[in-house]
Amino acid sequence: MRTAVDTSVLLDLLSSHPTVAQRSDRSLQEAADQGELVVCEIVLAELGPALRSQPVSEFAQDWGLTFVPATLEVADLAARHFAKYLSRGGKRGRIVADFLIGAHAMLMADRLLTSDLGFRRDYFTNLKWRYPD
Repeated sequence: MRTAVDTSVLLDLLSSHPTVAQRSDRSLQEAADQGELVVCEIVLAELGPALRSQPVSEFAQDWGLTFVPATLEVADLAARHFAKYLSRGGKRGRIVADFLIGAHAMLMADRLLTSDLGFRRDYFTNLKWRYPD
């Protein structure tokens, strides 16, 4: 089982709220026990500012996260879903990164581990979701 990890779960690990951090840590460990944990460049870039001086590559290695870069197919799928979002009245201010992370999980993994219960479920209907318990 290959699990794509969303930025929200990794930011939870850095949270000063112990319950949130423990919940995401436990979910990451369970997913790791079931297979590979993968992240794309968007997740690492979003995570970077929260790490202060620690390089994202070091954080990824410490947590057993494998970097799997996005592909043209990922960009195309994200673009199609983002266009659908806009045609439904979505605001351009919505960051396309969420669509790229969803498309990456859809094409490069078996499921997405996220603590964000947001709008992506409406667009990536065939994607399997996992939420921290």
